Amino acid sequence: MQSLYRAADDRYEAMPYRRCGRSGLDLPAISLGLWHNFGGADVFETGRAILRRAFDRGVTHFDLANNYGPPYGSAEENFGRVMAGDFKPYRDEMIISTKAGYDMWPGPYGIGGSRKYLIASLDQSLRRMGLDYVDIFYSHRVDPTTPLEETMGALAQVVRQGKALYVGISSYSADMTAKAAALLKEMGTPCLIHQPSYSMLNRWIEGSLLETLEGRGIGCIAFSPLAQGLLSKKYLNGVPADARAAKGGSFKEDLLTREALDHVRALNAIAERRGQTLAQMAIAWVLRDPRVTSALIGARTVAQLDDSLDALKNLPFTDAELAEIDAHAVDTGLNIWQRSSDASTPE
Repeated sequence: MQSLYRAADDRYEAMPYRRCGRSGLDLPAISLGLWHNFGGADVFETGRAILRRAFDRGVTHFDLANNYGPPYGSAEENFGRVMAGDFKPYRDEMIISTKAGYDMWPGPYGIGGSRKYLIASLDQSLRRMGLDYVDIFYSHRVDPTTPLEETMGALAQVVRQGKALYVGISSYSADMTAKAAALLKEMGTPCLIHQPSYSMLNRWIEGSLLETLEGRGIGCIAFSPLAQGLLSKKYLNGVPADARAAKGGSFKEDLLTREALDHVRALNAIAERRGQTLAQMAIAWVLRDPRVTSALIGARTVAQLDDSLDALKNLPFTDAELAEIDAHAVDTGLNIWQRSSDASTPE
């Protein structure tokens, strides 16, 4: 028999909240993503415990996508079980987001940026999660084969239909972001937020994207701030059997170059002097820029979640620390989403 869940009374005391661009919405400084560890191949009760602990510590934003799992759709299904069994009384205290853009089901209508795919996908996501609406719905990637007007039109449509309160984009370049934001503004549905990859080893958004977001009043939620686990202690002495790099998938073992690990070891030494774990410093570093609304983390265990959330205990950096970090915070080929941000759609 499942125990009844009652959220911690002090859940809002330690979490700072940041305004998302020029909207009326605040997000927690750290949000929880369900990209890995919450699918049908994972232990449901472990994921449930992580979600409950996150909310107890002030994490109000839970980020999903249609094909998170594995198998595809199962992260949303499991989140729906937790919503029904634990979180239902707290729905209005939560920001729940999902995305569509990558492959989801067979055939020409199960991938991309078409109106057909995006709206059908959101309908399926709502059914899986047992929700009437999501708070944020994203275009998960640029689809170079679909006119941007159609993709943004689909986002505006789901807001008009009441299926989403806000919309956002993910892994769009600065130029594509500007075009998408202009289209959404014309349609009366402002772009709330952009979700790019960003970490000490993947700094591409510092080129012009952050300036573009700031100028248009769009929030930024940085995913993979730990560089898929590379910015943690787990790879300092080889590849553990349970690590993501050992399992294949999006994080390949060949990304663990000697140069990358040398930088990670140097960054770890800085974190130790700050009295933090490397993961905590990596999260704090992403949040050092006020244009970053939230850092989007994952978690495999409750202990790992707690370690990441403890980054909030030491967010400030000295100028000397930032200068030392800059010497080792260099690109190491981790931006596997660059293909989307470099793409452009047909005129």
